[in-house]
Parts: sequence; structure tokens; C-alpha cells
Amino acid sequence: MTLPKINAPEYSLVVPSTGVEVKFRPFLVKEEKLLLIAQETGDEKALYGAIKNLIHNCCNGQLDVDTMPLFDVEYVFLQLRSKSVGEVADVIVTCPDDEKTEIKVKVNLNELTVDLPSKDHNKIQLTNDIGIVMAYPNLASILLTAVDKNKSTSDLMFDTILECMFQIWQGEEVFAATDYTHKEKLDFIESLNHEQFAKIQEFFETLPSVKKEMEITNPNTKVVSKVTIEGMNSFF
Repeated sequence: MTLPKINAPEYSLVVPSTGVEVKFRPFLVKEEKLLLIAQETGDEKALYGAIKNLIHNCCNGQLDVDTMPLFDVEYVFLQLRSKSVGEVADVIVTCPDDEKTEIKVKVNLNELTVDLPSKDHNKIQLTNDIGIVMAYPNLASILLTAVDKNKSTSDLMFDTILECMFQIWQGEEVFAATDYTHKEKLDFIESLNHEQFAKIQEFFETLPSVKKEMEITNPNTKVVSKVTIEGMNSFF
């Protein structure tokens, strides 16, 4: 006699960048186990690989996880977590008034939001007639540029920039970044002056992310401060 099969409930969510509604189920114990094992290894590639497989399975293959912007991946994963483990997560935050006192706060994952940028956020004007269009980092680019002990922080930063280059334009002429080699793209980026490169850095510093703003009270100083908790890793 076979054991009974438990049917998982079905929920829906809206992908932030597209507004598309997708159905999903909570992740199962076997999937959570693989996620925990990946976390324990401390290997970024293993962790993102586990998250990719989990989203693919729980959303029944409706999403192309590799090409989704990372903020979409973060949002979808945390919605899965809210229906699988619990809607409230314990998060450790540092009180900004003394920058050392840590407290535990409870965050309702259903209240997380993604502040989408303007449509031209990824279009960067470098000179009067030359500019670059950046793609938002996705899971594939993160896996390609995950921390490599043989590379410096600077090299990893440039790898990320090159992976996210989408188009370069000059006047009416448009060049697809995929048509050029790693070296050709690197030569282009290295030819920029400080001000031009700073514009590209600003793009990465202002990327959309999953976030929650809240007030906290320092138990030692009694000072009330506003903090923003953001990024998927904050809610593990």
C-alpha cells in the first residue's frame, strides 16, 4: 500500500518588473534541505543555484529565472519563503545612532516592496553623442561573476559591469554588446574618464532591491531611528 500524497496549496504573486501574475506552491522539505545545505557551504554559486532551482520548481517553470533581474528573483524567492516557512522573519539590524548596537526585529515578508526606477535609469549618457544602456544584473550574470578567490574586488567589479553591458550608441548607430569580446568591452570601459565611469557606478549603487523601511529603538540610548532593510540576504 502506498503512502498518501499531500497536495500543496497554490498561491499567486505579481513579478515587480513585468506586472505578470504567476502561480506558485510553497517549497517542500526536500527543496528546503538543498537550500540549507547550500547556505551552510557559504558558496555563493551553490546558494544562487539552489534558489534558481527552487523558483523554477515552485513556479512550475513559468519564469526564466536566469534572465530575470535580480530584484525580481529576490522578491519571488521571499514570497515563496513567506508561504513555506512563515510570513514573519527575524532580522538583525544595527542601530544607526551608535552604529554598534544590534537588535532583532520582526519583518512581515508580505510587506516587502520593490521601488522600480524610471524607465531611463539604465540609459547612461557618456558624451554628447555616446552613451551606454545597461542591463540589470540577473542570476546568470551573478553566477558568472560570483566571488573568485583568484580575482581582486576590482576585477570582479569590472566583470559585473561587462556582463551587464547591453548596448552602446553613438549618434544614430547602435552597437550590441554581445557582438564584442570581453577585451573589446573592457577596452571601452577603461577608456572612460573618472566622471563617465562614476555614472556607471551610480547605476549599480541605485539598483532596485527588495526593501522594508521601519522604525527601531536603540535599547541602550532610547534613540528612535528609521532603517531600511534590503536585499534578499537580509531576510534569511
